[in-house]
Amino acid sequence: MKFRSVIPVFITLAASLAFAANVHLKGGKNAEPSFNDMGLWLAAAGELSGLGNGDVLIIMEAVADVVSTCTNQGGNAAPGQNPAPITVLGAVAIPDEEIKNGNTPFTVATIPPDPEIPGAPDCPNANWTESIDDLAFKSAVITVEQAGILVLDVSCLIHPPSSDGSINKRDVTCSQTQF
Repeated sequence: MKFRSVIPVFITLAASLAFAANVHLKGGKNAEPSFNDMGLWLAAAGELSGLGNGDVLIIMEAVADVVSTCTNQGGNAAPGQNPAPITVLGAVAIPDEEIKNGNTPFTVATIPPDPEIPGAPDCPNANWTESIDDLAFKSAVITVEQAGILVLDVSCLIHPPSSDGSINKRDVTCSQTQF
């Protein structure tokens, strides 16, 4: 009797996981999120489809070239410093009750980096101050989890690297991996 009561639960669980295994950006296989370069942070928006039951967590990791300024102790600035690329992260949680018929819109944004780079590694010496003036985004990876299970990964290249404002869709190429 106990064995029989477990089977319907297992079938129900397997069916809901299978339903969530088709998560994709609404609009189909070639759909892409839209991006907006906000200077020191990146925002992405889109709509997910094929979701099952459970809360959704969307994480975005973006890589950008840094435009910075070195300022000496006398207050003289040397703009145009180009330190190593930086990676910024952001996340948004969407509760289960906001998912309608397996669909939900989303907006996720990265957290801006500290505008001052400790130790001024790209300046003539550590007595200078190095500040981040802008980020030019080159790529973004959007990861989607539902009920703690990885269901979708969207990897996007931005070429040429972004400048402030809306990023033209023709400058973005994305690929989706469903899990």
